[in-house]
Amino acid sequence: MIGLRYTRARRGARRNRFISFISGISMAGIALGVAALIIVLSVMNGFQKEVRDRMLSVLSHVEVFAPEGGLDDWQKTAAETRANKHVIAAAPYVQGQVMMARGDVFKGALIRGVDPALEPAVSDLATEVREGNLADLGAGQFNIVLGRGLASELGVGVGDKVALIAPEGSVTPAGVVPRLKQFSVVGIFESGHYEYDSTLALVALDDAAKLFRTGGPSGVRLKLDDMQLAPEVAQELSQSLSGHLYILDWTRQNKTWFAAVKTEKRMMFIILALIVAVAAFNLVSTLVMTVTDKQADIAILRTLGAAPGSIMKIFVVQGALIGLSGAALGVGLGALVAYNIETVVPFIERLLGVQFLPKDVYFISSLPSDPQASDILTIGCVSIVLSLVATLYPSWSASRVEPAEALRYE
Repeated sequence: MIGLRYTRARRGARRNRFISFISGISMAGIALGVAALIIVLSVMNGFQKEVRDRMLSVLSHVEVFAPEGGLDDWQKTAAETRANKHVIAAAPYVQGQVMMARGDVFKGALIRGVDPALEPAVSDLATEVREGNLADLGAGQFNIVLGRGLASELGVGVGDKVALIAPEGSVTPAGVVPRLKQFSVVGIFESGHYEYDSTLALVALDDAAKLFRTGGPSGVRLKLDDMQLAPEVAQELSQSLSGHLYILDWTRQNKTWFAAVKTEKRMMFIILALIVAVAAFNLVSTLVMTVTDKQADIAILRTLGAAPGSIMKIFVVQGALIGLSGAALGVGLGALVAYNIETVVPFIERLLGVQFLPKDVYFISSLPSDPQASDILTIGCVSIVLSLVATLYPSWSASRVEPAEALRYE
């Protein structure tokens, strides 16, 4: 009760009101720091989710492939993978590197041979074809669908032809001659991920097998009911599948990128947590001022029989109330903005007359947000702990006040 009365001054001297004002500033600082941390981490989660989803529109959740050459029986491998309860679709593929040529322009590219009928079950590429249609990749027609960036660099469009040069050449009496085949551009896709839009091209499964001489599909791409289970499913398949096969899940295909994002998020948490720490340790100055101002009160309580521990509890309660109130306000404000950022950001843009993510510069034109309960809970707990730590020294100092010294000039 005494700690609560010290936290907010109702009537009294100007000094009491000033201390109450400082307490309010400390509370507001903690609230703003916590809110900023929640909002920033939610936006980082949103960007990570957006990029990850665009990656997975091109990649598969799990790939099963032979170390060399093609699979002897891809239908058997696909049937074995479907025995896993989390696998909901499977499609064969052939993949290899080529050099693409158009006039005097050469560009390295990744060719993926797909079955147009089965590919939509394991990826979203069919829905991302902006010009043409994935179904135009008929076997034996040697058609090709290019990424938007790749088509732009080669200077081609639908109806043009490009030459594909395979790295393994054919041995002839005249020497090794590179395998070269012309393909007709029948479509252009745009996934929104530059790495794939500028390097990936799709052809019919049989055409890719002929170009790379694999004799058939080189692997099977799988789609799961929950992409977060990909590492677990990959481990299960490595034990259940027959034959010597390699298994790669989407987290390992982009291990470096995800590790970099994880490190960046961790460092951003530490940097912004320092803001919360600065606000929390403002409590030190607030409590020190309170202890100095209330020395006479402390002395009287001591002479009435209050133990040092009881005096210490008074100021711990005062600091804890400020910290808890600030953390609660910050969590509420941060969650409110994070869950409604699609409304808040356009309002700020209209108010200031600016656009944070111009459509002609960024593919993502709206600020994404993905608030996670674990982040919010962690931030709230960290802010409360820092607030409690900040109360220890002033509270201990108050418990050490000597009544005789404090009342000498009273």
